[in-house]
Amino acid sequence: MTDDKQDHAPMVATADERSEMIAVAAYYLAEHRGFASGSATDDWLKAEQQIDHMLETIRRQGISRLQFERAGLRNALRLWHSPRSQ
Repeated sequence: MTDDKQDHAPMVATADERSEMIAVAAYYLAEHRGFASGSATDDWLKAEQQIDHMLETIRRQGISRLQFERAGLRNALRLWHSPRSQ
């Protein structure tokens, strides 16, 4: 568990967190295009741009780590409970 000061500090992703976010985003991009071969590098580069844009927006808006983590969990729960496409 983190302390109160750290929870409310501005969200700044570590290099490991950023890399993990990019990997997850690249996976979903690949999934979206049916995992067709030959586009892994494009997926990674697009994911990198998307994550960097997201992190810059978070920084500009002054979103705290706690707010970011709560939003992440909330969005994950929405996806989990949403009707799945067949």
